[in-house]
Amino acid sequence: MNAANDDSGRNFSPAHRAWKLFISDIPARIGVAGVFILLLPALYAPFIANGLPLAMKQNGQWSLPFIRDFFAPSAPEVMVEKFFNYAALLLLFLLPVMLLARLRRKAKIIVPLLMLIVLLPFCIFDSKMDKRNYRSLDRSGEIKTIFAPIPYSPAEISGTPFAPPDKLHPLGCDSVGRDVAARLIYGSRVSLAVGIFATLIALSIGTAAGLVTGYFRGWFDLCMMRLVEIMLCFPTFLLLLILMSMLSDRKSDQAIPLVIAVIGFTGWLGVTFLVRGEVLKQSAMPYIKSCVVAGLPVPRILFRHLLPNILPPILISFTFGIAGAILSESGLSFLGFGVQPPTASWGEMLRQAFDNPLDHWHLTFFPGMALFIAVMSFNFMGEGLRRALSVR
Repeated sequence: MNAANDDSGRNFSPAHRAWKLFISDIPARIGVAGVFILLLPALYAPFIANGLPLAMKQNGQWSLPFIRDFFAPSAPEVMVEKFFNYAALLLLFLLPVMLLARLRRKAKIIVPLLMLIVLLPFCIFDSKMDKRNYRSLDRSGEIKTIFAPIPYSPAEISGTPFAPPDKLHPLGCDSVGRDVAARLIYGSRVSLAVGIFATLIALSIGTAAGLVTGYFRGWFDLCMMRLVEIMLCFPTFLLLLILMSMLSDRKSDQAIPLVIAVIGFTGWLGVTFLVRGEVLKQSAMPYIKSCVVAGLPVPRILFRHLLPNILPPILISFTFGIAGAILSESGLSFLGFGVQPPTASWGEMLRQAFDNPLDHWHLTFFPGMALFIAVMSFNFMGEGLRRALSVR
């Protein structure tokens, strides 16, 4: 693909031209905006919704009570909480590197060093439950506190069960009196973690299988494709339910990695067909035939020449796969086979309103809108990528 010229005569690389086409697409812009609306609150959830004070003044000295829980969360899904907290803190340190030209030149040294420095406190701090009632101490005048905009944690019982939205709880409370706004924000962490990591697993397996089967063909391709077709005969969601019911009997405290693994290891079949078709098409091109004639090693042909030329459909499949994985996780949690309470999940919140969805409308509307925005945003991004990366 040749570099393209704009009206001023400047040369642009194919990647830059694809980016210009993507960002000029209105649905793609809407999708990017929706993803940012989900991603930023998920990254900085402890600063938006937290039952511990962000800052406290006692005996004339200021302290940060939330800091230990930030580095060593006491939540059931510790891995997910630590990952997002680490990403949020790392992003704050990387912003100057990305903005300052002098630092960008030394990014190869600075970025790994920053990653290690930011990781250290997550390894040093140990988890400790803080049971002090800071609100009572604040009302009594013993301390002065600065709370987050939503002063409740997602597992904290702070209101009346099924309470509708009011001043204290703008989005109401769930079936046991937990704040819906806090649970929506932390639930976005669960949905994004499952969507991104499960799709990465599925894409990795599907891309590897499609590359190998499409390039070597023969008996290996025949056996592999028959196996994929047999697995496609099973309804995917029913297979997810069976696997989750079998694996959840082990009573693992970390349910999210289990959900990610199950969705990831059952979602690679369609990717295999897509990648195999692209490999078959590219293998007939002269540049691949010349690589074979030149005696290049097979791994070099696969990963240096074939893979970069079939990346566009893989990237498009990645965005659509995230939307599908989010829906699968919400469906599993709605049926009680996914993420378990007290961990916040959009599907689990919808399940609480199942008995009386009209009276408990806030448990239907707000999680449903969050799911709608998430799926719509990733689908719009996928459509924008498809238009920008299509070869004409």
